Amino acid sequence: MRVCVLGLGHLGVVTAAGLAAVGHEVVGLGTEDEAALLASGEAPVVEPGLAALLAGPRWSADPTAALAGAEVLWLALDTPVDDDDHADVGAVLERFAGVAPHATPGSLVVVSSQLPVGTVARLEAAWPALAFACVPENLRLGAAIRSFLEPERIVVGSRGEAGRDRLAALLTPLAAPLEWMSVESAELVKHALNAFLATSIAFTNEIAAVCELAGADAKEVERGLRSDPRVGPRAYVAPGPPFAGGTLARDLRYLVQRRPESVLLPAVLAANEAHKGWVRDAVVAAVGALAGRTVAVWGLAYKPESDSVRRSESVALCTWLAGRGAHVRAHDPAVRRLPGLAATLCETPLDAAAGAHALVVATAWREYRELAPDAVIGRMAEPVVVDAGRFLADTLGCDARVRYLAVGAPWAH
Repeated sequence: MRVCVLGLGHLGVVTAAGLAAVGHEVVGLGTEDEAALLASGEAPVVEPGLAALLAGPRWSADPTAALAGAEVLWLALDTPVDDDDHADVGAVLERFAGVAPHATPGSLVVVSSQLPVGTVARLEAAWPALAFACVPENLRLGAAIRSFLEPERIVVGSRGEAGRDRLAALLTPLAAPLEWMSVESAELVKHALNAFLATSIAFTNEIAAVCELAGADAKEVERGLRSDPRVGPRAYVAPGPPFAGGTLARDLRYLVQRRPESVLLPAVLAANEAHKGWVRDAVVAAVGALAGRTVAVWGLAYKPESDSVRRSESVALCTWLAGRGAHVRAHDPAVRRLPGLAATLCETPLDAAAGAHALVVATAWREYRELAPDAVIGRMAEPVVVDAGRFLADTLGCDARVRYLAVGAPWAH
């Protein structure tokens, strides 16, 4: 099928590259700068496997040419989120409104952008000559190509039988079960899934806080939970950092907007916000006054195998530490510059650890596990490691010379 993908941010580029990889004729539509960058073969984001697929689609900034003969217009714009996790839905709708007049009447619009339930109905009312469907995005930073090409299932919202043949032809090459439902149900699935994951994370970290007070170990509690089939081995019950990046919180906000009287959903947001102070409290508890002290931060990206620092808690931590007079030395394998950040960006993790009075493990990059404890401890002024998710529990966490602080550990405070 001939498909035009609107949006050349993270979601759009992965969608366009993935659709082309399974045999569709794809044009990615974005700004002049975005299209030129992609046409040169350079990916705008770090994603394993993405660069090899960029030659598949054609990249364009011309909506007339991009939509000429297109059977499908796939709306894959990243939805902006502000510092309070409120989405700028209007920005996405405005971009779509600028492109929709170029679509052929009767063509199918597939909405994957993360928008509040009811948005597709708004678009249908505004553009009655177009057909609409909802396929909620399944973007997983650091594993986006794999999750697009090898999904466990694909949720598809359609208006009864209308457009099902085109949707099936579009999605069947991905070789995943299609979960058919109404448009509104499909929109709500994404909200419910992210809210469930967010609630699981917040709940787990609340239990971890009780573990710290009670002398229990949250990792042992996690093992007990996972071994119960009602919870299961893949549940989000690992104690660690708060959820960040804006994605989960955005869907919680959508749900709260729909049901302002909710008690549970605002509490999840509040609990997660409170947990953001855990790493800061741990550093202060271990180091004392921060002025003049050196703190190393390993990892700046929101997730490993990604260079996205949007709403990164690690970047926020660096800013907070520097604001209290600490000298911050940071490292991330994928992040090469951070304009405006009051931190020294180091070439290697060992360079970042040099002279540090505390080391914060903020992003779970595999290469950090490969470092010998002797090499790390030998560089540090004091062997204090704050590792919220216990990523280095089997290396630095096992070394008797290290004061190792982790969420839900009985020795954490």
